[in-house]
Amino acid sequence: MRRTILFFLMISLIGCSPKKEKDTQSINQTRNMKTKQLIQGIPTIGVLIFDGFLTNEVIAPIDVFAKPDKEGTPLFNVVTLAKEQRAYKSEEGLVVFPDFKLEETPNLNVLVIPSSYHPDVQEKDTTLITFIQEQNQTTEYIASHCAGAFLVGASGIADQKEIVTYVTGGEMLQKAYPQLQVLDDRTISVARDGKFFSSNGGLVSYTSSLDLLEKMTSVVHRKYVEEVLLLDRL
Repeated sequence: MRRTILFFLMISLIGCSPKKEKDTQSINQTRNMKTKQLIQGIPTIGVLIFDGFLTNEVIAPIDVFAKPDKEGTPLFNVVTLAKEQRAYKSEEGLVVFPDFKLEETPNLNVLVIPSSYHPDVQEKDTTLITFIQEQNQTTEYIASHCAGAFLVGASGIADQKEIVTYVTGGEMLQKAYPQLQVLDDRTISVARDGKFFSSNGGLVSYTSSLDLLEKMTSVVHRKYVEEVLLLDRL
């Protein structure tokens, strides 16, 4: 009984703590986070996150690539990456702690670039743009979703390559980055040109992620993942 009273007393004290103490507790929790352990010998998918990212465009590649094969064997490491080791909130309110800071990024086979409702903020972020440029030199594939195409444009890594962005965003993307070959987003939802995959974003991010999965594995595994996700029931 005494322990129970002490427990609730502690909870009460925590609940009444000033904001400064809460922030300190959050910082300490962040510092105590352990580095994600990767499986050696399999490809690694890195998903970039930042404040205001769109949830579907981060969840879709994680959902698709994190699925093991029929025997239960993982085929990919999937990690999230950000500038700082802190909480990032999506536009829809999902809070994510990144697995790695950008400077600690493991060797990636794929970099996934989501979007936000304010891509101009990310376009002006030289740290993010430089990171994308550096990863382009070593990755097998770069995948962008929705307005993530604007970050690709800002980085200059896909000049003269075909790319698609969110519906109604193509004209703006072409004007901002005339060196890109922007496709008609009214009729094209997913595009691929060499190492670059792009999509309209939202739930179409699943289609693009599955296309890339098929490229890196097989049609059979793609169909299996679609069944596991029940996409074949839609």
